[in-house]
Amino acid sequence: MQYEDVPQPRPQDGEVLVRAHAASVNPVDWKVRDGALREPLPLNLPIILGGDFSGIVETVGSGVAGFYPGMAVFGMTSTPGYRRGAFAEYVAVRAVDIARMPETLDHANAAAVPLAGLTAWQALFDVGDLRRGQKILIHAGAGGVGGFAIQFAREAGAHVITTTSAANTDYVRRLGADDVIDYRITRFEQVVGDLDMVLDLIGGETQSRSYDVLRPGGVLVNAWGAIMKERADAAGVRGVKVAVTANGAQLAHIAGLIDSGRVGTSIGKIFPLAEAAAAFELSKTGHVRGKIVLTMT
Repeated sequence: MQYEDVPQPRPQDGEVLVRAHAASVNPVDWKVRDGALREPLPLNLPIILGGDFSGIVETVGSGVAGFYPGMAVFGMTSTPGYRRGAFAEYVAVRAVDIARMPETLDHANAAAVPLAGLTAWQALFDVGDLRRGQKILIHAGAGGVGGFAIQFAREAGAHVITTTSAANTDYVRRLGADDVIDYRITRFEQVVGDLDMVLDLIGGETQSRSYDVLRPGGVLVNAWGAIMKERADAAGVRGVKVAVTANGAQLAHIAGLIDSGRVGTSIGKIFPLAEAAAAFELSKTGHVRGKIVLTMT
């Protein structure tokens, strides 16, 4: 990666130019940087990394309603495939992909919401159809997506079980987890079963073992890696992918939950934009509580 000056983007029809104050780091960012996704996500370099942000509206393109210069907003970038362009001082984005920033958050905390929050929301409700009274296992509950998923599932009236390390047990309980499994000492399939849903944020062996804890007809929603269809079929359950999409309306709803005090945010560490490489290395450890955020100001 290089830290350098590039031309300021210009908003097109239906777009808003945002002066970014903060952006969050997501695991997909360092995976793209490392070349791990060159086959599923071919990109023409150079690119600006980063998928979500918060900031202040600078100008609006023609046909935009509801947004005006000086308005605080947050959202996901509008590029297809890998969301990119947020690790910069200015971001041009479709107006339908952003929302007014929660009034109770600063920019760093607001930037931590869009991609992780929308991934959790769409996984639970758009894909998984989670309902009140159901039992769900959320893997990696202390992470960015996991933390939002615990809170959303709690608000929906589900019984929430999560896996995490012992150091994060109290943290995920505060988020709303009913039961917590220390994955370092207990295999989750030995203590849970007959679940309605599993949210798999890890993949690999964890996904394979998760099919057996679902009730017949249950669903595993996977946010990373390929669905193991043969394992799902053998267990008599569904395995489905979630690929997050920008959605300003859903983001506005999440902002309302945050401003009402029913959903909170958590930041693991904040870095200045120039130190993005260090932020990526921390993300690669896979042991960060909450989100990693870059600030532009």
